[in-house]
Amino acid sequence: MTKQQTYSIGELAKEFDITTRSIRFYEEQGLLSPMRNGQNRIYNKKDRVRLKLIMRGKRLGFSLAETKTLFNLYDSHENSAAQLQAMLAMTHEKRAILNQQLEDINLLMTELDEVEQRCREDLSELESEKV
Repeated sequence: MTKQQTYSIGELAKEFDITTRSIRFYEEQGLLSPMRNGQNRIYNKKDRVRLKLIMRGKRLGFSLAETKTLFNLYDSHENSAAQLQAMLAMTHEKRAILNQQLEDINLLMTELDEVEQRCREDLSELESEKV
């Protein structure tokens, strides 16, 4: 039987460009559960994959609670249909939030354009009065 690949906390921190403190926090939140050898944490391939998913979820705007929900669904269901349905619902919600933010940004950009144009016109008027 081949020995399973393991990782130290430092190796994972370096690989994912995060602090060891962040990894310990994810462990405290129940997202990772490394084996222990005394005080040393020993992470396996599953922990590494979960850390990768945590980082991807953060990048996509998922909270740690949402990520934990997905992990719990995955751990408790033999088939991943429940997890996939939850993921679809969460991505739909994130997309709606991002679309609203995009709409808000576009509205603000339009308002800034109008303010900038008025400032230019007023400045031009002031400069022509000086002449």
